[in-house]
Amino acid sequence: MSTIRIEDLQKVYGKVHALDGLTLNVEPGAIFGFLGPNGAGKSTTMRILTGLAHATAGRAWVGDFEVGDRKGESHKRIAHLIGYLPEEPALYPWMTSSELLDYIGCLFELPTTDRHQRTQELLALTGLEGVSKRRIGGFSRGMRQRLGLAQALVNRPQILFLDEPVSALDPIGRREILEMISSLRGKCTVFMSTHILADVERVCDTVGIINHGHMVVTAQKDELLKRYTIPVVELECESGQEKEFSEWCKILQSNGGIQTVTVEGLVARVVVDDLESARSWLLKQAAQSGLGILRFQVVTPTLEDVFLRLVGSDGRLQ
Repeated sequence: MSTIRIEDLQKVYGKVHALDGLTLNVEPGAIFGFLGPNGAGKSTTMRILTGLAHATAGRAWVGDFEVGDRKGESHKRIAHLIGYLPEEPALYPWMTSSELLDYIGCLFELPTTDRHQRTQELLALTGLEGVSKRRIGGFSRGMRQRLGLAQALVNRPQILFLDEPVSALDPIGRREILEMISSLRGKCTVFMSTHILADVERVCDTVGIINHGHMVVTAQKDELLKRYTIPVVELECESGQEKEFSEWCKILQSNGGIQTVTVEGLVARVVVDDLESARSWLLKQAAQSGLGILRFQVVTPTLEDVFLRLVGSDGRLQ
């Protein structure tokens, strides 16, 4: 049984095919990471599933209800079933956070006592209890993102849609919200769209990768990493050779035995075709270039390595 089911979904804007035959199933209770480069169709998919946009063709179901059914009977039922946090939540700036959550509770027809209790719970959960009386217009983007997540949880949704839920948060806030999302595992189904691969690797148990409007692969995270196991080497250069190291890494990218090279500071992460030949070749090339290598280590592939292999390096990763 699937909580979210999509069959051959298409969305066309003029000559642009935002979705091109997307098919997908998400199991109940999963924390599903929906990945793809910018413009791959992630937000379009989420808008259709939440009823904010209509598909050009194809069908989709949320819970037991078909999205965009012709009679329109399922729209209200789906609205009560889900919670939704858009990438940039639209909030009433003249309200306080307490007033907004209470107002959302009224829309869902929660009793007064339940609304008050739920408001306090969510303010504490998202770290906003200290600013509950401050007007939202004075909130930072990170605070608005926290409040957006709180409003998405007011009705205790069975399915929670999150579009880039932590992109506006600092490292501490990101960790706290990811821990909260992880705590929802088994309690509701979480459908999380993001380009921050490290966050998906941290909290998601199932991953779907979309590119050019269609699914590239869907699998359990551990299965995906195992299926696309690839040789990865990390090299760390001595300080003071930043320029030489950067130039050397650019040369590496043109080698036929190298799949990808990503550089952070003086550490290069190199995905190779053949590990044994790469061991000697990489060190030899580094020595010929006059580089001092402090560390040469074979490492476990990450979700980013798999993503780059399947989609390519045209997406903006973080």
